Amino acid sequence: MSKRIQFFLGHLSVSMVVALFALCIIFFVWYPTPLDKALGVTHLFLMLLAIDVVIGPLFSLLIYKEGKKTLKFDLSFIIILQICAFSYGFYTLAQGRPAWIVFDSLNFTVVKNSDIETKNIDQANIEFQQPSWFKPAFVATQVSSVPVQKTLLNSTTKPQADSAIRYPAYYQNIKDAKMRMQLSALPLSLLEQFNNNIMVNKVVGKYPQANAWIALSGPVQDMVVLIDKEKGEVVKIVDLRPWQ
Repeated sequence: MSKRIQFFLGHLSVSMVVALFALCIIFFVWYPTPLDKALGVTHLFLMLLAIDVVIGPLFSLLIYKEGKKTLKFDLSFIIILQICAFSYGFYTLAQGRPAWIVFDSLNFTVVKNSDIETKNIDQANIEFQQPSWFKPAFVATQVSSVPVQKTLLNSTTKPQADSAIRYPAYYQNIKDAKMRMQLSALPLSLLEQFNNNIMVNKVVGKYPQANAWIALSGPVQDMVVLIDKEKGEVVKIVDLRPWQ
């Protein structure tokens, strides 16, 4: 086997290991299913994958020529460029990760790390001042931050998100919003207005403790949060539509 092929295979192998690591972090830690779909991260990851696994090793294969005086420089330049491009893409995905799932007495909203307003963040409870680097956490806005005129969910249209959801200074523990969640939760039968009834039964059947739901507003795709209404607790985010 020529040195050219050996270098290409070595470069490809390392790139694939890095891509596998990125896949695990992105889809199992930062964007757990189905939030990857709610934020539309898949196509961004595929671009990242193309840069890391395909373009970098392919370029090294094309320019590799034994005895070439500038070979080391050329290969080093490709690898550095590949690292920079991958690092920028990975950083962008890290900044755009879902940090909080915020309940505001109307519906849940996905708040990305890059959308968090840091104004007066020092006034927030210590647990809300820094989002986790792992999975997003459920929180609620304080009652005082919810406009008085806000009504319960109109199930046929998507409501406008309240600005307070981006300010951690207004956050409180989701357990403190138990009564509001119970009042806002809708019957499971209503999901059949916006989804195939077979799909609803299949998805909901996996979570027998769920007996109600609240809408989840996502940047790319809106979904549903299944609720245990008696306990006022979140059960699971599922890939169902909450409105038309």
